[in-house]
Amino acid sequence: MPKNKTHSGAKKRLRVTGTGKIMHQQTGLAHKLEWKSSRRKRRLSIDQVMAKADRKKAKRLLGR
Repeated sequence: MPKNKTHSGAKKRLRVTGTGKIMHQQTGLAHKLEWKSSRRKRRLSIDQVMAKADRKKAKRLLGR
């Protein structure tokens, strides 16, 4: 059987922690930053743990 390939879009957007949690970047930090407050931008820059409902699909895309 051939090897499974990691989804290239997923590997650019998601990362797996040492304990197996899947982290992703929050939305809202791509454009229109001029009128967002510094506090809001700072909060949005922190990675979040992926929602439980999406974990199974994300792990499959990452080949885990």
